[in-house]
Amino acid sequence: MTSAAVKRQVLELGGAFMISREARTFGEATGVEGFQGAYTRGRGGVLGDVDADVVTAAFGFFEPAGVRTAWESVPMPAAEAATAYMVACRDFGQRKLAAFDRADRLAELLRRVVEAAPSTGVPLFAGWRAMPVPQDGRAAVLQLTHVLRELRGGLHLIAVLANGLTPLQAILVAGSPIYDGPGHAKFLGWAEPFEPVTEDIQARWDAAEQLTDELIAPCFEVLDDTERAELTTLMLEAHRVALSR
Repeated sequence: MTSAAVKRQVLELGGAFMISREARTFGEATGVEGFQGAYTRGRGGVLGDVDADVVTAAFGFFEPAGVRTAWESVPMPAAEAATAYMVACRDFGQRKLAAFDRADRLAELLRRVVEAAPSTGVPLFAGWRAMPVPQDGRAAVLQLTHVLRELRGGLHLIAVLANGLTPLQAILVAGSPIYDGPGHAKFLGWAEPFEPVTEDIQARWDAAEQLTDELIAPCFEVLDDTERAELTTLMLEAHRVALSR
């Protein structure tokens, strides 16, 4: 299943720009210190100048009060923040994929998957998909991977809730590429003490992860078997080039 074969690459490559020098430059332009304000306004900016509760609903896994504080801390208009955040994503792609010579082809395949995917229930995906895609292949690969990451993240939230888990419980199981579960929960604004991860919680999360793979899998069916295999190979290579040390 292509969705499962590339999920690590989509998660890590699609989100790597958020902690990059390009993202820090964007953060400095907002005039607000720290990570959360710029991140929240930039990523959520595609939703428009809405109440923070709308952003909380779309982000899903973040502690609500922290989202409100971060969202309201940045005076930059939402559309301007989203555009600047998109530029940071593109610039990161051009820098980190400089040695990746199949970017145009990967961007073409990713674009077809993204364009064919339904947007029901995944507002951040819809918002980011509506942003213009650059002609430069390396920039396009990063932007489209980020869009695909938003699709998977939104579907995962649906799958988590469908399996009777709270977003916090899911975080405690999954963690992130940087933090373990409790560490990631604290990063997302949740306060200790945290409940232990029981066998039941783990089983529910495993089921949610499988359901996420199943929900996103049809989006790749716009490609034929050969193209799906090519997409997998190219995503693994792009991830290696961009993120290997």
